[in-house]
Amino acid sequence: MNWLLPITRQTFDAPCRVEIGHTAESLFAHVEIEGDFDIRPGDRVLVQNAPVDAPFGYRVTVERRATIIRAGLIERLWARFLGNFELTELYDVSFTNRRAL
Repeated sequence: MNWLLPITRQTFDAPCRVEIGHTAESLFAHVEIEGDFDIRPGDRVLVQNAPVDAPFGYRVTVERRATIIRAGLIERLWARFLGNFELTELYDVSFTNRRAL
């Protein structure tokens, strides 16, 4: 049954740290998974009991557990295929005159 591991989904839990910031300079949310886990295309990470809000001007850091769902072979290939087309959404094009006084 070991040869089925790359084809089927695997699910496991790991501790993680969630940091959310809501200031005038930035709005962000970061998740750091503790341990040596390699998150690959198609994998999903679900944080259990994560905070959903930080008051304006504050940063919130909490320890939680994350469920990591490994993608199967078909899901991984599909995610890589779609990723090539979605990369263009990251481009930022501007037609402003940079020499304006």
